Amino acid sequence: MSRTLKVAAALIFAAGMSLSTDQVTAAATTAHTYKNCTDLHRAYRHGVGKVGAHDHVTSGKPVTNFTRSNALYAANKKSDRDHDGIACEAR
Repeated sequence: MSRTLKVAAALIFAAGMSLSTDQVTAAATTAHTYKNCTDLHRAYRHGVGKVGAHDHVTSGKPVTNFTRSNALYAANKKSDRDHDGIACEAR
């Protein structure tokens, strides 16, 4: 691989890394904090949770169709009563 091609590849990679970092930062700054679960459910019917979170079920089937967003969950973490990584989970 020529030196010019290596430099070009490195610049493209660096530009891609910068873009994804900017996107993550934008998502974190735009995450809305809801006053309570009723307000959150108007926008996210089944709740919001961290990526990879699993509902802790005491009876019945676990909620699996919640919105997965680390930024949204962090903004609404106060509404996660059972501390399972999902705020306001509902069927």
